Amino acid sequence: LELFSNLVCRRQIGLLVFLLHAGNMVGGQIRYSVPEEMKKGSVIGNVAQDLGLDLTRLRSGRARIVTGENVQYTELKADKGILVVNERIDREQLCGDVTPCSFSFELILENPMELHRITVEVLDINDHSPVFSNKDGSISFEVSELAAIGVKFPLQTANDLDVGQNALQNYNLSPDDNFILKQSTNPGGGKHVEMVLQKPLDREKRPHLSLKLIAIDGGTPQRSGSVNIEVTVLDANDNIPVFNQSVYKAAVVENIAIGTSIISVNATDADSGSNARITYSLSNMKGSAEDIFGIDRQTGRIFVSGRIDFEKERKYEVRVEARDQGGLIGTSKIIIDVLDVNDNKPVINVMSFSTPLSEDAPPGTTVAILNVKDADSDRNGQIKCSVDGKLPFKIESSLTNYYNLVSDQHLDRESVSEYNITITATDYGSPTLSTSTLLHLKISDVNDNSPLFDKNSYSSYLVENNPLGLSIFAVSAQDTDWNQNARISYILEETLVGVNPVSAFVSLNSETGVLTAVRSFDYEQIKEFKLVVKAVSGYNITVVAIDGGIPPLSARRTFNLKVSDVNDNAPFLPQSVYSAFLTENNSPGFSVLSLRATDPDENQNARISYILEDSNVDGSPISKYVSVNVETGVVQAVRSFDYEHTKDFVFIVKAQDGGTPPLSSNVTVKIRIQDQNDNPPQILYPVQTGGSVVAEMVPRSADVGYLVTKVVAVDVDSGQNAWLSYKLQKATDRALFEVGLQNGEIRTIRQVTDKDAVKQRLTVIVEDNGQPSRSATVIVNVAVADSFPEVLSEFTDSPHEKEYNDTLTFYLVLALAVVSFLFITCLVVIISVKIYRWRQSRILFHSNLPVIPYYPPRYSDTLGTGTLQHVYNYEVLQNRLEQLFLFCDFVNIPSVNYTDAVMINFLNYFNFCWIINVFRSKN
Repeated sequence: LELFSNLVCRRQIGLLVFLLHAGNMVGGQIRYSVPEEMKKGSVIGNVAQDLGLDLTRLRSGRARIVTGENVQYTELKADKGILVVNERIDREQLCGDVTPCSFSFELILENPMELHRITVEVLDINDHSPVFSNKDGSISFEVSELAAIGVKFPLQTANDLDVGQNALQNYNLSPDDNFILKQSTNPGGGKHVEMVLQKPLDREKRPHLSLKLIAIDGGTPQRSGSVNIEVTVLDANDNIPVFNQSVYKAAVVENIAIGTSIISVNATDADSGSNARITYSLSNMKGSAEDIFGIDRQTGRIFVSGRIDFEKERKYEVRVEARDQGGLIGTSKIIIDVLDVNDNKPVINVMSFSTPLSEDAPPGTTVAILNVKDADSDRNGQIKCSVDGKLPFKIESSLTNYYNLVSDQHLDRESVSEYNITITATDYGSPTLSTSTLLHLKISDVNDNSPLFDKNSYSSYLVENNPLGLSIFAVSAQDTDWNQNARISYILEETLVGVNPVSAFVSLNSETGVLTAVRSFDYEQIKEFKLVVKAVSGYNITVVAIDGGIPPLSARRTFNLKVSDVNDNAPFLPQSVYSAFLTENNSPGFSVLSLRATDPDENQNARISYILEDSNVDGSPISKYVSVNVETGVVQAVRSFDYEHTKDFVFIVKAQDGGTPPLSSNVTVKIRIQDQNDNPPQILYPVQTGGSVVAEMVPRSADVGYLVTKVVAVDVDSGQNAWLSYKLQKATDRALFEVGLQNGEIRTIRQVTDKDAVKQRLTVIVEDNGQPSRSATVIVNVAVADSFPEVLSEFTDSPHEKEYNDTLTFYLVLALAVVSFLFITCLVVIISVKIYRWRQSRILFHSNLPVIPYYPPRYSDTLGTGTLQHVYNYEVLQNRLEQLFLFCDFVNIPSVNYTDAVMINFLNYFNFCWIINVFRSKN
C-alpha cells in the first residue's frame, strides 16, 4: 500500500500544473489514481483545490457527484472539499482483465450551473492467487507406453484475476525423469503449457505417475496455485489424434438460443480399432466460457449452453481436445467472435432540471442536463436525442453521453404558461430502440405587457341637469400578466376643458374605473360651448390605466362626449349587385350568401333590417324560393332547387335602418343554380320491351366496320355531367363487335364467318362524365344471318322458350275462348238490335210517319243498295287484330308461337263482317 500511495502522490504532482488551469474552467476534467481495496473513508484527492474552487462555492452550488452506475464508489465531502472512498473497490469485479481500469463520474454545481468530469483509475494489487479451474481437482492422462519421445501433453492453464506484473508469470513441474515442462506465449499474451515426454515409459516398472503443476504470479508477495497430474501408462497406442485445422474460427450472435450449433471440429487417428475411437472435450476455458459452450463428445459439435452477452464478453478462445482410447490427445484452438445485437434501450438520467423558468430567459438558456447511455456498441450504441413536437427547445451535446436541454426561442408566459417536454433518445441500431422521458416545465411571469383597454375609444351621452355624482361610464382594462403584474389602477390625467381642468367636470375611481360627474351640466352652456369645440368632437378626457408590476406599465384611452345623432345616412352596401352560386338538390335552409350593410349613424339610426322585396319567379312568389334573415342579412334557400327546372333567378333585398323616418337602400341579388350529376343517362334506342325480342340483323357477308346499329342516349344534366361515353360491357363474342366511345355506334371489327353464332347478345353501358358518374345499360340482340327464316328458327327454338310450352298452350286456349265468346256475344247483340229495329220500323210504317233512314259512318249508297266499304271492313279487322296482339303482349305470349290462333281469328272476323253486311243489305 505504501508503494501505491507514493505512486499516487507522484501522479498527482504531475497533474498539478494542468489542474491549476483546468480548475477555473466550466466543464473541466481531473483524474486520480488509487489502488484497489482501499478502506472506506480513504482520501482520493482534494477536489476543491484541484478545480480551483473554494468551500463556500461547493456549499452554495449544492455540489454533488452523479454516476450512472448502481454502486457509488466515491463520496464528496463538501465541507472539506475532498473526495473519499465510499464503497469497496475491487478492480477485478469492476474491469475484469481490461487495463487500465477506471471509472468516471460528474461533479455538478448550480447557480450558476457547472459540470466537471472526474476519472478515477484503479490500480491493481496482488490480491488473487493463480487458480486452476479443473472441477475434478486433478489432471488425468492415460499414456501408452509406446508413446514416442517428444510427445506433448497440453496442460490446463491457471487463471489469475490480477493484471500486469501481478498476473500469472510462470509454471513449474515437480521433478520427474520421464516428463519435462514446456511453456509458450500465445499471441493474446497468455501462457500455453505442455508436458513433453523426454524418456520412454515402461508400464511394468511405473504404471502410474503422480506429478504437480505449480502456477506462480509476479506479485509481491508472490502467490501460487497448483494442480495434481495423474498419468496412467497404457499399452500400444502410438498415434495421437490430429485435427484438420490448427485454429477454428466462428462467429455467434449474442442472445442466441441455447442448444444452437456454432461449429463442428473433426480429428482423425491413424490407429485402428479402439485406439482410433476419438472423444472430444473442451479445455482451457476462462471465466464464464465454461458455462456458455459445450461439445458433443462423439461428434465434435460445439453448441451454446448458456446466455451470450456481447456487453460482457466480445471474444472467446476455447481449446478443444481429441482423445483416443489409448490416452493420446490432439488439440486445436477455437476463436469465437460475438456479434452485437441491438438489445439494449438507451437510458436517460436527468442530472439537473431548472423549473420554473423565467419568460425573459434568452435563447440558449440551459433548462436541464441529461445523461444518456446505451450498453450496446458501435452504431447500436450511438445515440441521438431529440425533443418531440414543435416546442421552443432543442438538445445540445456537451460532454460524452451528456446533453443539455436549452431554449431555442424567446418565451411568452401569456401564450404558453407551461410545457410538457418529451425527450426521446434513439440509437442507430436495426431495428432502432428508443426511450423517452417527460419534463414538466413551468414559465414564470415578468411584467412585459401593458394594460389593454377593451375598446379603442369610449363614448357616452349625458343629460343636462344631472345630479352630482352621477355615474357616466365605466372603463375596463385587462392585463395578460399574472398576479401583482396584472393589478390595474385607473388615473385621470389632468387636461384642460376650455379654461377649466378636467377634474372640475368629472372624477375617476382608481379601482373600478367608473367615471362620475362632479358638477351639474347646463344644456344651454354645453350647446354654446359645443359649437366651439365641435371640430374636436366635444370633451376629450384622457384615462390612464397602470398595472402593479416593477417597473409599472400603462395604457391611455380617450373618453369622448358626443352630440346626439340624426338619421341622415341611408344604409350602404358595397355592391349594387350580388351574385351567388347554389348547387342543385340543396337542403332547405342552406345559407346562400350574406349581405352586409353599414350605416355611419349610431344607435337605433344604425340598426339595419333586411327585407325581401316582393317579386315572382316563374309565376310563384320569391318567398317560396329564398328568405332573408332580418337581423343578419343571411340569404337562405327555402326549397331544394333543380337545375333542370330553374337555372337562375333575380330578386331585390332592401336594407332599412331604424331611424325616424327610416332610410333604405336596395341591392339586386342574382342566384345561379349549379348542376349536379343527379340524372343517369336515358336510353332512347334500342327500346327495351318486356315481351317481344328485338334483334338487329347482320349479314354474314358484312365487312369490317359494318354498322350494326347505334345506341342513342341522352342525359338531362348539363356540362360535363351530360357528356356520355359508350362501352361494351359484355358480349357473346368480344372479338366481333365494338362500340364507338363517343357516338355509340356498334360496328364489326372483323369479317363475319360461318363459325360465328347466329344469336349474339351485347350489353352496352352508357356512362356520363359526372362525379360520381352515373350509368345505364342496354341489351342489344344481334342476329348474324342472311335470311329471316334462319333468324326466326334460331330465336324460336331457344331452350328458354321451350321450358314454357305448357304455359303458352294455356294462354292460347284462353285467348281463343275469349275471342270466340266475344264473337258470339256480338253476334247475338247485333241480331237482337236488328230485330228490334225491324219491329220499330213496322210500327212506324203502319203509323204513316216519315222514315228517316240511318246510315253508319262511311256508308255509301251504290245502285240503291247500302254496303260497308272495303276499307271500313279492313279497318275493323285491323283494330281487332291489334287488340288481339296487345292482349297477347299483355299475357307475355311471343308472336312466333300463336300463328295458327291468329289465322283462326282472321276467319272469325271475316265471318263477322260478312254477317253485318248481310243484315244491312236486308234493311
